[in-house]
Formats: sequence, structure tokens, C-alpha cells
Amino acid sequence: MKPLKNIAILGSTGSIGRNGLEVIEELPELNLFGISGHSSLDNLLNQVHEHHPSIVVCSNPEAARQYDFPQTAGVEFQTGASALVDLAQHPEVDTVLAAIVGRAGLESTWSAIEAGKTVALANKETLVLAGSQVMQMARQSGARILPVDSEHSAIFQAMQAGQANEVRRVLLTASGGPFRDFNSNQLKTVTVEQALSHPTWKMGKKITVDSATMMNKALEIIEARWLFGLEPNQIEVIIHPQSIVHSLVEFNDSSVMAQMSPPDMKLPIQYALTYPERMPGPAPRLDFRKAMALELEPADLDRFPALQLGFDVAQSGGTAGAVLNAANESAVNAFLENKISFCNIVTACRDVLNQHEFETNPSLEKLISMDLWARKEISEWIA
Repeated sequence: MKPLKNIAILGSTGSIGRNGLEVIEELPELNLFGISGHSSLDNLLNQVHEHHPSIVVCSNPEAARQYDFPQTAGVEFQTGASALVDLAQHPEVDTVLAAIVGRAGLESTWSAIEAGKTVALANKETLVLAGSQVMQMARQSGARILPVDSEHSAIFQAMQAGQANEVRRVLLTASGGPFRDFNSNQLKTVTVEQALSHPTWKMGKKITVDSATMMNKALEIIEARWLFGLEPNQIEVIIHPQSIVHSLVEFNDSSVMAQMSPPDMKLPIQYALTYPERMPGPAPRLDFRKAMALELEPADLDRFPALQLGFDVAQSGGTAGAVLNAANESAVNAFLENKISFCNIVTACRDVLNQHEFETNPSLEKLISMDLWARKEISEWIA
């Protein structure tokens, strides 16, 4: 048997984290070294008993103080944001699965890259906030960033059919969410329940709403721009309701390579954890004995204005990504609490983005301060 690869999952109680645990459980080449959770401590402890990691981090000290952690042989319990960073940089960790949702995952992912780890990146917000800085740091530290988002994993796999300088464009596929066929009047009356009913993917609430507004695709445009060193005009979005073709790459000879698989996150997670090798795992397979139809159509930027925000921010860079991401997180929370309408999520984000004082080459501290500013602005916008 080959030497074990030690994996730390940051955000193990979320959807990506749980799928990652299933992958590791099926592959003896992978060893679960550490996990982290924030407030779902019952789920975190269930994972301890089932998967036996060496280190367990609760990043929320308040939640940890209210919980009686058991004495478990061979398991070290730690708390706080600094413990999360320590796990990300632990010398025995080979690969970090960065699965914390949103802005909250920035520092730990940043730390793993700074330490030169292989990072299986599900936290797209790290590249949305600080794409230029993160990719430069990865080049300096020798860190390898492998995408876990199904679309970016597909691009990464398809790009291996040629050289990077031979890529003409990439095409990010989007299911279109539950409102793909809604007109503008129908979108004005969308409820929280409707927005949380995704037709093909099972995800957390925030990501599901992002899929409905297409803001998730806007963030993926920004992520692809930095991860693959593309110009914004090399990125396009197409609607694909079946979620079988996860993205496509067109090369300069007009060849188009697509990566296909059932809509299940275990495959891109496994590929990032085992790269460059492929091996049997728990991901489902396509059944080509059954007839299937695959639809592809251009994305409607008028119906989904979030996409244009994604292209604009990918072009601007600087502080724009931090502001857009923070504004969106706050606006989505407000929608889930019935404080604003579905259509106002993108409207609020655009207004706050247009108001901010743009800076071309911000420090990490500046990006964090702009994140806080944007959240405050959204609160005032709602009020």
C-alpha cells in the first residue's frame, strides 16, 4: 500500500465536509488527520466517534464553552480561530480540504497556502476576496491549489488536454436554479421556500440561494479568472439544467473538451484529494444504457444580473471582490430572514459595490476592513 496522505477538513460538518469524509472512508490511501466545525458540535462529535481524527477544532469559542467535550483516546480537542490556523499549517497535514463556507474560511485557507500545503479548495470566497494575492502567495510558498467546485474541477480536468496558452475560452455551466424559466414579474414574488428548492443539487441554504440568483456563478467567474490566469473575456456561462456537463474548455484549434458526471460532489472532492491519480471511489457513475438529453443554452444576463456583476468584478480585481462577497452574504441572510425580496439581493449588492472606494492592490487587512464595511452598508441599505 502506498504511504498515507494526511487530510485535514476545515468545515467538516457542512455539505462538502460530509462528502469529503465519505470519500476518505472509502479510500485507504487517505488518512483523516483533523476536522473542524463551528457550531454544529453534535455533528462534529458524531464525526469524531465515526472517523477517529487526531485533532478536532471547534472554531467558535462560545459554543465550545457551552459544550462538554468528552475525553476520547487519541483525540486532541482545540478551540478558537487560532486553532483552526494551527490545523491548517500542521506539519503532519499534507492536504487541506478548505470547506468552510463564505468569508469565514479566508484566514485558515490563507494560512494553509502560506504554509505550502496542497489545498483542495471548496471555499471559492478566498479567491473572490483575494485572488491575486492568494495566487502570488501560492507561487512563493509552493502550495498547490486544486479546485473542488464541480465547475472548476471540470475546467482543471479538461485543461489537461492541452497547454494553458492554447485555451481560447472556458464555459462554466449553470443549472439555472429553480427560476431558470421565470419572467421578471415572477421573480419579484419568489419566496424563501422556493429559493431553497434546487432542482439538481443538495447544498446549504446560502449556496442554494446563490444558485437561485446566479450569484454563485458570478463568484465562480471571479474564481476562474484567478485560479486559471484567464482574462474575463475568456470566460462564458451557459445554462445546462441536467448538471451532467460540469464545464467545458475550448482550445485555439476549436476543439472543446467537457467533463461529465452525475451531479454529486464526491467526484471533484476525490480528484482534488488524490490528484494526479484516479482510482475507484464512492462517486456514482453515469448510466449510458439509458437515453439522456443534454441541453445547453446561453445565459440570460438580463434575467440574471448577478452574472454581469461577476464579470465586472473579475475585470476590476482589487477590493471589488471583497465588497461583492460580503454584500452578497449579508443580503442573502436578510432574504432568508424575510427582510428583503429575492430581487433585491443583487440590487443591494450592486448599490454597495458602486459606492465603495476602490483600491487596486489592497493588503489582507484592507480586504478584511472592506468586508466589514460592506456588511455595514447592507444593513443600512435594508434599513
